[in-house]
Amino acid sequence: MSGSPVGARGPKIDGRARITGAARFVADLKLPRMAHGAFVRSTHAHARLRDIDVSAARAMPGVLGVMVGADLPRRYGAIPVARDETALAVDKVRYIGEPIVCVVAVDLELARRAAAEVRVSYEPLPAVLGIDAALDPTSPIVHDEARKPSNTLRHVSQAFGDVDAELAASDVVVEARYDYPGSTHAPLEAHGALAAPDPDGGLTLWTSTQNVHYVHKDVARVLGMDERDLRVVKPAVGAGYGGKCDPFCTELCAAHMARTLGRPVRIVLSREEVFLAHRGRHPTRMWMRMGLTRDGDIRAIDFKAWADGGAYASYGVVTSYYLGVFMGMPYRLGAYRFEAMRLYTNVPPCGPKRGHGAIQPRFALETHLDRAAEVLRMDPASLRARNFLGADSETINGLRITSNGVAACMDAVLSASGWHTRRGRLPRGRGLGLAVSAYMSGALHGIHGDDLSQSVVSVRVDRNGAVTVFSGSADLGQGSQQMLATLVADRLGLQPSDIRVVEADTRLTPVDLGSYSSRVTMMAGNAALQAADAVRAQVLDAAATQLGTAASELRLEDGRIHVAGDVSVGVSFVRAAQLAEARLGAVGATAGFRPPLQGSRHRRESVGPSPAYSFTAQVAEVEVDEDTGVVRVVQVWVAHDCGRALQPSIVEGQVEGCVAMGLGEALHEETVHRDGRLVAPSLLAYKVPTIHETPPIEVTLVETHDPIGPLGAKECGEGPQLGTVPAVANAIHDAIGIRLDAPPFTPERVLRALDARGRAG
Repeated sequence: MSGSPVGARGPKIDGRARITGAARFVADLKLPRMAHGAFVRSTHAHARLRDIDVSAARAMPGVLGVMVGADLPRRYGAIPVARDETALAVDKVRYIGEPIVCVVAVDLELARRAAAEVRVSYEPLPAVLGIDAALDPTSPIVHDEARKPSNTLRHVSQAFGDVDAELAASDVVVEARYDYPGSTHAPLEAHGALAAPDPDGGLTLWTSTQNVHYVHKDVARVLGMDERDLRVVKPAVGAGYGGKCDPFCTELCAAHMARTLGRPVRIVLSREEVFLAHRGRHPTRMWMRMGLTRDGDIRAIDFKAWADGGAYASYGVVTSYYLGVFMGMPYRLGAYRFEAMRLYTNVPPCGPKRGHGAIQPRFALETHLDRAAEVLRMDPASLRARNFLGADSETINGLRITSNGVAACMDAVLSASGWHTRRGRLPRGRGLGLAVSAYMSGALHGIHGDDLSQSVVSVRVDRNGAVTVFSGSADLGQGSQQMLATLVADRLGLQPSDIRVVEADTRLTPVDLGSYSSRVTMMAGNAALQAADAVRAQVLDAAATQLGTAASELRLEDGRIHVAGDVSVGVSFVRAAQLAEARLGAVGATAGFRPPLQGSRHRRESVGPSPAYSFTAQVAEVEVDEDTGVVRVVQVWVAHDCGRALQPSIVEGQVEGCVAMGLGEALHEETVHRDGRLVAPSLLAYKVPTIHETPPIEVTLVETHDPIGPLGAKECGEGPQLGTVPAVANAIHDAIGIRLDAPPFTPERVLRALDARGRAG
């Protein structure tokens, strides 16, 4: 293979290890004298802990240690302003399944048997279950020890323009309520951690995480360690989708018990425990009022959202803003107001799931636009196109848009699906639905609010020509290693297979803030480019001296440095690396990236602004059986503005994965609790789409070459999911004339809506 790897299709550099089983996950790691941990979990949604009797467990031969909440009482949390968790429950439990005791034994079976011998005495308290209970001032306070006045973690209210005046002046006002359920990530690999004491008194922690940096900081702080004495390593990770962004009890308990016992301790959750660890989608109630002119101009949106966040904060402070700040994009609004509340309840804590905080309001907005189009007797596509913002524009709430391919995305899916000739003309029970969306390419500011780089990357060249990239980013299967290798290879005239990537090891790699909010390509990619450019200059200067020409006259390609226009005059990359080392002592460079400020008027600008935004359009075709209520998605057409596709096959795979996950939320997935207990904590009962349930997905990549993204690239791993659920909802309306304002669109909900329409005449 020759030429630039950017834009080319080829194998992933870590693909062989993944498909052959050579990749090593936490559950594959084994160390001498390794012990195993198991948890005792709460059987009450809300209760005081009166007594914990661990004597029988301690007495069992082979049990090495037992840990309770008082052994590690310091509070932690991913967001520093909302640290409200402890490794194990202290004094009180707040959801069924909360860990109370950790038992460590010589093998896992014994640890689980010993955990079953622990006796916990509870004083039950009334449980706060659901949004209404959380808003009720007479309900118990979930975090009463913090003297919180209510069960509201964060209440956000922002207004831009005179919303009331614009609504009053509108020709049409459309109002509706929407509900979006909770759902969970269902990653292939369960959460796990392995901790081992180091001979020098330090500790090494291997963990299945998306965020080595935040885990490193929180584990060190809770254990009272100097960060320099703690090494955190991310081995291969079997997906996360946001569910492995938080620090978890697995990491804290394994680390504490390894230090206490002086031997390695591994804790890997069962599948049911993964459901209880949760951090999935927030169940959200929403209300929207939209005012429009007769011609379809959006004069105002008034929006409210209430999110059930479960027992702990997780990333909920950010969620409360994400529920509103992206609402207007990519539309031009005359005025906008939103209010959002993230609430505490007595169920497993919610957190970041793919499209974090933006999925729910996007469902409300895109179905609401179809409602408005129906009132105005407009084509839904025409209504959207009329209100699109363009490139180099700014939303009403001050978010700066750089590149913007939303119009091209919509044109692509309308053409591919035959929208203009087929929508509203298909046989009864078959329909087309449209939705568009926008998403961020990482946040402008890290959650710690410092002035440091968000991503730092080092590139090293050995005298044998081997190139190694060191990055703290976390590849979970999404292809970030390939992205780094592609960018560095492009700058050095090599191929990705020539590049080795070492990632997410706090002793070896520089800091990166982790894999969340679709930030890695933008942040780590730009840092890698800067470091690679510095290395490129080093080898070019050395080669220029050897060849007696100027560095500007040289070209780097196909593993060789040669004079422009004459490939016969040059040296190999390996020889150039040796020449550079002879001059400099070592060949390498380190660079950091901190995104430039974007936007102007956004209050609390640390939450919402991004260096760049991606855009997506989708059309779904559905078939609905009005006798059974069964909805079948026939096909999805999706076009995504990813800036520049660094490797199209990986971008397409991410887009397809987003749509597949969106279809799960549209048709099947919902976390349901009864009296605080999760109803379906297994993959047998919680249905996720398999290859057999996933319809054809036709992907079109729209390349806009963003001015800030590395080589023009933007995000592709979350944004394409936002439009899937509303596209299916709108297609159902086209098929049988009913509007479903709450997914999943199960047969029961379809039949109830048909029955309600029949009763209404």
